[in-house]
Amino acid sequence: MNSAACLPRDLCSRRHFIGASGFGLGSTALAWLLRQDGLLAEPARPELEQRKYDLAPKPAHHPARARAMISILMIGGPSQMDLLDPKPLLKEYEGKKFPGELKFDNAGQASAKVLPSFWDFKKHGQCGTEVSSLLPHLGDVVDDLCVIRSMQTGVNNHGQSLYALASGRITSGAPTLGSWINYGLGCESQELPAYVTLTHPSGTPLLVDQHWTNGWLPSIYQGTMIRPREPRILNLDPAPHLRGAAQERQLGLLRELNREHQLEHPGELDLGARIASYELAARMQTAAKEAMDVTRESEATRQLYGIDNELTRDYGTRCLIARRLVERGVRFVQIVNNGQSWDQHSGIIKALPDLCAKSDRPVAALIKDLKAKGLLDSTLVHWGGEMGRLPVMQNDLGREKVGRDHNTYGFTIWLAGGGIRGGMTFGETDEWGHHAVKNVVTQHDYHATLLHLFGLDHTKLIYRRAGRELSLTDKKPARVVREILA
Repeated sequence: MNSAACLPRDLCSRRHFIGASGFGLGSTALAWLLRQDGLLAEPARPELEQRKYDLAPKPAHHPARARAMISILMIGGPSQMDLLDPKPLLKEYEGKKFPGELKFDNAGQASAKVLPSFWDFKKHGQCGTEVSSLLPHLGDVVDDLCVIRSMQTGVNNHGQSLYALASGRITSGAPTLGSWINYGLGCESQELPAYVTLTHPSGTPLLVDQHWTNGWLPSIYQGTMIRPREPRILNLDPAPHLRGAAQERQLGLLRELNREHQLEHPGELDLGARIASYELAARMQTAAKEAMDVTRESEATRQLYGIDNELTRDYGTRCLIARRLVERGVRFVQIVNNGQSWDQHSGIIKALPDLCAKSDRPVAALIKDLKAKGLLDSTLVHWGGEMGRLPVMQNDLGREKVGRDHNTYGFTIWLAGGGIRGGMTFGETDEWGHHAVKNVVTQHDYHATLLHLFGLDHTKLIYRRAGRELSLTDKKPARVVREILA
């Protein structure tokens, strides 16, 4: 007889029932049937040794081409048909009704009138890739670029598409690409942060720290925000009266206390990460200042990046700092703009040239400089936003006010270095520049390819949490885009 049957009715609670029947024949049979139907979760795999999370260098799954990455994120959605994906048909249909279906983000300002580019395109380099007149300096390095014209996330919203490209999911709270790479490989430098984001002097980016979050990975893999002005890292220096021997004694005492506390509380990941971050901060006091001091560079290098010009000084400085960081072993550097400044729903004829003028020369200089120093082969460079724009007018209120609405169904990014094949374009949008129609690259394909270049297999780079195996590609269909590999 089941022991639950012996209990008075008022005592036969859910807790009593589970306790009495947990090892009974009925529950065993139920578990067997669920397993047969594939409805029972996989049993938890016992950990044979305590997991340890740190930034010490780790072996890759296979030989790597890239050892570092610089991501230049243009939040808001650069217009592909005005920059890197020319569409002559738009000129023929100028002002006419678009013949297909459109999905607007802002229907109140929408128009179905076709809007051609205001700027000319010209072939550059030996490869002959067509580049807009807004990007003359990028045209000089186009033989080193792979221009991908068929990116697609399919979520017509800034936040969701940014999450998709950063973390493989369309919701917040998941680890970003930089965190995953450092989780998988660690960092070559133990005196600088492994993952750095260089912010814009005009303000933080849309979604702020979601761009460098570690999500549910241990917090040691979180990115470090670098301010655009001094002090670039807050609270790095001790008070004057604590410098020198006094600080050394204090740090020695803290190390001993932390070690004892950690022994008493094994397995606390946040505690270990916090201790590691404090120890890194002490080592950074000299190394970080040296790495971010661009005055140590030659006058010719500073001129190359446009640091002598007020218009290009900010992007030039941050691109040069990015090069100095990867040169010193930092694994992942991200350069972000303020807000969503590439989001030209209106006034595109003024706003887009202004943004290009500020960033074109510094970005091209980064490619040239990395190549001259022998770093481009091992440093993967990314440029792009979370979406592109539509081929029709928005705010049809005259030439000065017209803009373009969102388009995540076909947009353009470029990659260079780190095992990427230069001097090529990949994928196509339709004749309007609206939908990717050939060699579509989703966010999952993009992530699988980048991890592959770092020597990591996206199906093997997993983190176990609450009985689940989690990954950057989230077990979604993903392919390594081998056509773009050198």
